[in-house]
Amino acid sequence: MARADLQKKPNEVAAMFDGVARRYDLTNTVLSFGQDRRWRTRTARALDLQPGERVLDLAAGTAVSTAELASSGAWCVAADFSLCMLEQGRDRGVPLVAADGLHLPFADQTFDAVTISFGLRNIVDPDAALRELARVTRSGGRLVVCEFSTPVWGPFRRIYMNYLMRALPLVARKVSSNPDAYVYLAESIRAWPDQRELGERIHAAGWDDVAWRNLTGGVVALHRGVKP
Repeated sequence: MARADLQKKPNEVAAMFDGVARRYDLTNTVLSFGQDRRWRTRTARALDLQPGERVLDLAAGTAVSTAELASSGAWCVAADFSLCMLEQGRDRGVPLVAADGLHLPFADQTFDAVTISFGLRNIVDPDAALRELARVTRSGGRLVVCEFSTPVWGPFRRIYMNYLMRALPLVARKVSSNPDAYVYLAESIRAWPDQRELGERIHAAGWDDVAWRNLTGGVVALHRGVKP
């Protein structure tokens, strides 16, 4: 089975996610102790979608999140560069598009809102991806990034980092179709910027009114922005 490293070569990352696709949703639920559902709900609330709006869900994986967003009455498209992930989501009832986050196959100002959950840190150039998301969003449109972050309370942060590097790969071996991929997961979370730094990078990529909210003590953070 494929396992990417922190160089995040696109072909290696795509192959890695192809390898975890079959049991991806189950593995996420187990590893997050069921918090993944809550995180999706909070992301949907932050987007505040209205019926008829056009929405891009980038790095959508099996399109679980996209289908939940579509329940708002918005038109939602799932985009991912892992064909196996998209294949797992073929029965979700939403459009599926194979797409590279650095070169999205959409015209300028196509969407009213864009979102990416747990995928930005897997793109080789996250800043370019944020700019590309801004390109396909209309003026006044919204961005929500849901991503792993840095727990804000020191003792919990130490416990969490220990879980990432030791327990998470062990649990993944029990439930994942490609457990080695979750070693990369742990490494990529540790290397990811904290809440403030990511907020600054989102602003530098062309988004205004950037703010964030911590979930689960900062294990995850929701960052929001508006295109000028």
